[in-house]
Amino acid sequence: MEMYNPAHPGEVLKELYLPENMSVSEAAKKLGVSRQTLSAIINGRAGISAEMALRLSKALGTTADLWLKMQIKYDLWQAKQNPPKGVQKLAA
Repeated sequence: MEMYNPAHPGEVLKELYLPENMSVSEAAKKLGVSRQTLSAIINGRAGISAEMALRLSKALGTTADLWLKMQIKYDLWQAKQNPPKGVQKLAA
């Protein structure tokens, strides 16, 4: 079990991949998405979809898997903080 809170992929995008002198609007234009969409991702209000992962991989020379795996790790860690209650096994 992971003992840390993985970074949201948007935080990784902002801190490691986007040039400091590039605005969110300019980056969004280069990715072919709205400024609002990219801003929501960068600020952790939205996750990385498969389509966005493909856009990021093409624009940054990474893989779509990298972005989707980061999102899955983040989502799963968040979900484990409040496990669902009232779940019963389906089979004995």
